[in-house]
Amino acid sequence: MRKSDERLLITHVGSVPRNPVLRDLLVRQDRGEPIDERELERQVEAAVRAVVAKQLEAGIDVGNDGEQPRAGFSTYVARRMRGFGGRSQRLPARDMTEFPDYAAMLELRRRAAARIADAPQAVAEVRYDDLSEAARECDLFLRCAEAAPTPFVERFMTAASPGTIATVLLNAYYDSHERYVMALAREMRKEYELIHARGLVLQLDCPDLAMERARFFQHESLDGFQRAVELHVEAINQATAAIPTDRIRLHVCWGNYDGPHVHDVALEAVLPIILRAKVGALSLPLANPRHQHEYKVVARHRLPEAMLFLPGVIDTTTNYVEHPEVVADRIGQAVEAIGDRTRVIASTDCGFGTFAGSEMCAESVVWAKLRSLKQGAALASRRLGARGA
Repeated sequence: MRKSDERLLITHVGSVPRNPVLRDLLVRQDRGEPIDERELERQVEAAVRAVVAKQLEAGIDVGNDGEQPRAGFSTYVARRMRGFGGRSQRLPARDMTEFPDYAAMLELRRRAAARIADAPQAVAEVRYDDLSEAARECDLFLRCAEAAPTPFVERFMTAASPGTIATVLLNAYYDSHERYVMALAREMRKEYELIHARGLVLQLDCPDLAMERARFFQHESLDGFQRAVELHVEAINQATAAIPTDRIRLHVCWGNYDGPHVHDVALEAVLPIILRAKVGALSLPLANPRHQHEYKVVARHRLPEAMLFLPGVIDTTTNYVEHPEVVADRIGQAVEAIGDRTRVIASTDCGFGTFAGSEMCAESVVWAKLRSLKQGAALASRRLGARGA
C-alpha cells in the first residue's frame, strides 16, 4: 500500500449513498421482489462511474466503487454463496434495549432499507462456487477508474470478514460458532484472493471485532468476547494466508449508527488482539463522540512498524460538515500516536451507505465532508512539514 510520503493521503471506508433509483432496485432485490435485472445492471454501471468521478473531484487518493452494486456491506454474500436461506433473528444491540425510544426512531428510518437484522441465515453447508458476481464488481470498478481523466493513487475493494458474516447471517446449520466461522473463512478466501488478483487492495470489514460485544456476544463475559475476537482474527489470517500483508487493510468499528453507544467495548480491551491480524493497515473510527479519545490507546499499544494507520477523522452519522481545522487537529493527534506522518492516511469513521436506504447523511453532505477531509489533510500536511504540501 502507498504511504503518505509527499503529503498526507486521504481515503474513506467504502460505501457512499446510492442514487434513489439504484437504491430502490437494490432494496427490492434484497427483499426478493421481481426487478428488471438489465435495468439494475445499467444503473449500477452509471452509479459506479459517477462515484468514481465524485471521489476524484473531492480529492480522494485511495478510492473504490462506493459499494454501489451491493444492498449491504455484509449481507451481499448471501447472494454470492450457497447455503443461505430463511431469516436471521439478530439480537438488538444493548443500547437499543436500554433506549427504546431511540430504537423506535431508528426503525422508522430503516423501513425502506435493505435487510439488516433479518438477513438470510446459514441453513446448509456454505459454498462459494460462483465468483462471477464478485469478478464483475471488480472489473466494472477497474474499467470506470481507468476511464477517469485522473487516476487514484491506489484502488481498493471491500469484503466482509468471516466473523462479520457469522454474526449477521446467523448460523442454523453448523454445530458450533467456531465451525461456522472457519467454514466462512475457507470459502471467503476465494473472494479475497480474487480481489487481490485484480490488483486491488483488499479491505476487510470487521465490525465484529468491536460492535458485536454489545450485540451477538452481549451475554458473554468480556473474557468470552475476547476469545471470540481471537477466533475471528485467526479466521482472517487463515483466509488471507496467500495475500501479502501489505495488500490488506482492516476496518474495525462499533456500528455505524447515531445511537448512544454506551455499551461499546473499550478499544483497550480488543486492540492487542486485533493487532495479531496479518494486515498492512488498520482503520479505526476516531471522530465520533464516543471514541475520539482512543487515539491515546493506539499510542500506548503502538502499531507494528510496517502497519499503516487509517484514522477516522470525519463522522459518518451526522450532517455536520467538519471544519478543515478540526480535521487537521484530529490528523495531528493520529500522527502523534503513531509517531510517523508517512504511515497515516486520513479516513472516515465508517461507510456512508453501509445498507441501501439506511443512510444518515444526505448525499450532498457526504461529498462536502470528503472535500473537507481533503482540505484538512492539506492543512495537516503543511503543519507537519510534508514535502508535497
